[in-house]
Amino acid sequence: MGRNLEIGSQAPDFEAETYGAEKVRLSDFYSKGPVVLYFYPRDNTTGCVMEACSLRDAEQELMSLGVQILGVSTDGVKSHEKFRDKFSLNFPLLSDKKREIVDLYGARWRFLPFVARRVTFLIEKGGRIAYIWNKVNLSSHAEEILSKVEELGL
Repeated sequence: MGRNLEIGSQAPDFEAETYGAEKVRLSDFYSKGPVVLYFYPRDNTTGCVMEACSLRDAEQELMSLGVQILGVSTDGVKSHEKFRDKFSLNFPLLSDKKREIVDLYGARWRFLPFVARRVTFLIEKGGRIAYIWNKVNLSSHAEEILSKVEELGL
């Protein structure tokens, strides 16, 4: 039920649906700079709101470093659109209803296998995994990401 990806591994490419039936391919972001690919369990739940808002609030600092954010959960596009609008999220949320991306990244939650567990991958330009957060501090995740991007010189 999923892979064990490590730092230095090539990030598995995928295509997913986002708002308005737009398709997003992970590899399309590789040339633009580092990508934060974060998995979260459910839209509009307390922890997921804290994490998403932490990332939203750090948009300027992240953008200044060229960092792009992509959120992934097993919720549908309509749920993502409501979540985005309710909390003014400024990055794409990708729908993985079939749990294909969750499985590619080994991000299926063991206790509730139909949802994603909370894990974040920092992917460097070119597509290699630079860092993995298996334990996420919900309120300060953006600061952790900024610190790691600067530390690694991405």
